[in-house]
Amino acid sequence: MAERDRSASMDRRSFLRTVGAVGVGTALAGCPAGGATSGDHDVGMTTRKFRPAKLEVPPGTTVVWKNTSSHGHTVTAYEDQIPDGADYWASGDFDSQADAVEAWNGGFGGRLSQSETFEHTFEVVGTHHYYCVPHEASGMKGRILVTEDATPPDETS
Repeated sequence: MAERDRSASMDRRSFLRTVGAVGVGTALAGCPAGGATSGDHDVGMTTRKFRPAKLEVPPGTTVVWKNTSSHGHTVTAYEDQIPDGADYWASGDFDSQADAVEAWNGGFGGRLSQSETFEHTFEVVGTHHYYCVPHEASGMKGRILVTEDATPPDETS
């Protein structure tokens, strides 16, 4: 990630933490007021759900997932359900979905424990589908829609 992008991402998170600390009831970057989020992430993980399950962002946005539950979770892209030209992504930095699943089954690879985070920068326009390996069967799935029309997460209007 370019240094400029990294500092913009960090500034946004500082702002979100400040907003959360003063109790302003504004939803920013998928962080619903009063929801499972604390302002330092874009997608939270409850026992069996990503919150929000769908997030729309412009290209170049870094999305942060945070395990907001006491259960172990993963953030694992469906390899055949990300746009052509997009790099594969998963917590644990695996090169493929098969590697991510094998690592989980072999000892909880890619696991995010309570309060741990994972982040990924989305550059390719399109819908990026993902899931939690141990909770896929119970419907823990999400998607990131990357579109030129999305409002950047750091804009509050």
